[in-house]
Amino acid sequence: LVVPPSLPVKTLAEFVAYAKANKGKLSYGSSGPGTLTHLAMEQLKVAADLDMVHAAYRGIGPAITDILGGQTQALFPGLAAALPHIKAGKMRPLAVTGTKRHPLLPDTPTFEELGYKGFDGVQWYGIVGPANMPPAIVATLNKAINDALADPALRERLSSEALEPMPMTPVQFGQYMRDDIAKWSKVAKERNIVLAD
Repeated sequence: LVVPPSLPVKTLAEFVAYAKANKGKLSYGSSGPGTLTHLAMEQLKVAADLDMVHAAYRGIGPAITDILGGQTQALFPGLAAALPHIKAGKMRPLAVTGTKRHPLLPDTPTFEELGYKGFDGVQWYGIVGPANMPPAIVATLNKAINDALADPALRERLSSEALEPMPMTPVQFGQYMRDDIAKWSKVAKERNIVLAD
């Protein structure tokens, strides 16, 4: 969760108090309806009982442009997209999702540390193939991908881009996707978020 430096808050608690004092007056950007950047803020709105206006953009770039310009007051960007702006002092991080602090932002606490349970959603990327791919091919590809992810040079390169490898078996990755879809589908249903045609 990031805010522009112009917002008079330095912690998540201060942000929550400020948003409650300005009920319905603050807006937050997202990279579009139903994206993680949208659903994570909706999760926070429920957890902290906040009333904020959603500004949906067509991608993270325009959402970042408007938070940098002060048109919106909060954003849940992926760390890779936000990091250059955080380092430049143009965005202030208040908390990170995930189960532990991110090594690139060691001074920024997790939501869990700050008393907000269940904020473990992270932006992730995975590799999938067509349905009914022969198991031997799946196993061969999975081993090659996980071997590549174990390479220290690649891990260091990914880490510098705020990406943390999470090697899994095909069964583990399938379960990870199902669990993630179920979690965010629940948030979307609870918040009555639907995607228009």
